[in-house]
Amino acid sequence: MSKNSHRFWIAIAVCGVLGIVFGGATSQAAIDQCTQSDNSSASCNVRDPWIIRLENMGIGLFAGVGAAVGATWQAGQKE
Repeated sequence: MSKNSHRFWIAIAVCGVLGIVFGGATSQAAIDQCTQSDNSSASCNVRDPWIIRLENMGIGLFAGVGAAVGATWQAGQKE
């Protein structure tokens, strides 16, 4: 593998992991806000918090990988 290929996979891994972490953190904040509010809506109580967290972590993974691909694409265009 070339040096650029290693950079690409490292960027994918790092951005993917960060996306998972940020997705989980934002979903946890939303869950906490939902449970602490006085007027809980039906959408707060219907879905399992673990499912919400996993969905947001998946979205974060997708966004992180997309950001890594975009960043490495731009870096490759400048070289």
